[in-house]
Amino acid sequence: MAIYLDVIWFLNFSFDLFLLLLTNILLKQKLMKIRILIGALIGSGIVVLLFTPFAPIATHPLGKLSVSVLMILAAFGFKRFRYFAKCLLTFYFVTFMVGGAMMGAHYFIQTEIGFTDGILMTNSGGFGDPVSWLFVIAGFPAAWYFSRKRLDDLEMKKIQYDMIVSVYVRIGETSFTLKGLIDSGNQLYDPISKSPVMIADANKLKGHLPDALLDIALQEDVMTALTASSESHSMDNRVRIIPFRVVGKSNQFLIGLKPDEVIVTTKDETILVSKTIIGLNRTSLSPEGEYDCIVHPKMLQSGAVQDVS
Repeated sequence: MAIYLDVIWFLNFSFDLFLLLLTNILLKQKLMKIRILIGALIGSGIVVLLFTPFAPIATHPLGKLSVSVLMILAAFGFKRFRYFAKCLLTFYFVTFMVGGAMMGAHYFIQTEIGFTDGILMTNSGGFGDPVSWLFVIAGFPAAWYFSRKRLDDLEMKKIQYDMIVSVYVRIGETSFTLKGLIDSGNQLYDPISKSPVMIADANKLKGHLPDALLDIALQEDVMTALTASSESHSMDNRVRIIPFRVVGKSNQFLIGLKPDEVIVTTKDETILVSKTIIGLNRTSLSPEGEYDCIVHPKMLQSGAVQDVS
């Protein structure tokens, strides 16, 4: 039986890369891609060791643990022990979750079993079995995708709704801070970029945004006001049109703005939002003034947690 070391190495490199990416998604850290690649290279190096005199070390539990530690150090660094332990345990959680899903699927559909003289016999093809390789190549991306979707769903449920947060927004040279309400009822997305839309009270942004833009946003018929307006302003290139629905009305639109930076601060963490649109609402969102904007829950889920220590 011929063993193609380069194929085995590349497959393991791909697995380690996907596992580190999934770990990073769960941890929500902002990392350089080169660090993930280096971590995957270190992890896949154990395959090469299996065909050398160092194979006993590579297959020993302490050897495997050492490789995992090096992978995490390369990919996530060492800021403090608690941070490192969190990264390592999350990596093992992701690995066992994806591996368990693949193992369960394999034993569910496998047919390599039979009886010989009344004895139950099983067969494993090992490294060179084309059926097992095909299953791994197809099954791993499926398990990875399924695991990521389930983690996303769990995190959406974990978000504390109806919680007031601080929202810092920077648009060009303008910056301001709003009080935001995390509301699961806000499921508004920009139809083009698919970015989640944070709905802000346009009246609270006077003095921060151009008057010409706010005048349009405060009109009941935004599309008519936008078409009729000939006055330009400094944020023309950031304007988006966001369609939405309210009870009893159709063909409603919001003026949206693409910000340069949005940071959401909760009582537990600070999150740099990767992408969002600021929708300008013409009516007050909170008559009592408890909040100025409605935060889309996806903003917290997809953002990167900032290290404030």
